[in-house]
Amino acid sequence: QFQLVESGGGMVQSGGSLRLSCEASDFTFDLYDIAWFRQAPGKEREGVAAISISTGSTKYGDSVKGRFAISSDNAKNTVYLQMNDLKPDDTARYYCAAVPGGIYLIFTAADYNYWGQGVQVTVTS
Repeated sequence: QFQLVESGGGMVQSGGSLRLSCEASDFTFDLYDIAWFRQAPGKEREGVAAISISTGSTKYGDSVKGRFAISSDNAKNTVYLQMNDLKPDDTARYYCAAVPGGIYLIFTAADYNYWGQGVQVTVTS
C-alpha cells in the first residue's frame, strides 16, 4: 500500500528556514505527482507546491513563490520542501499527498489519493 511519511517540521523564527521530507513506500514512485499542502486552524487546506516525479515539473502557490522549493530524490523515494524566509503566516500543519501522474499538476486536495499524517511548522515573530 502506498504510504507517505513526513518529517522535518518544527519551530523557527521569522526569516528562518526548514526542510520537510516526504518518504513514499512504493516502488512505482515515479508514476506519481507529489504535492505539499498546509492547513492552519480555521483555514482551508492550501496547496503549497507540487512536483511531477516523472518529468520534474513543479508548481507553487502564490504565497510561497520565490521562498519555497520542491524537489525529489527518486533513488530515495523522497520529496523535499525547502522553505526559506519563513513568515508567521506560514505556520500550519504541512501534509504531503500523492496522485497518479497527470497532464497538469493540481492543487485540488480532493483529487489526491494518498496522504501523510502531517508535520507541524510554527514560525514565531
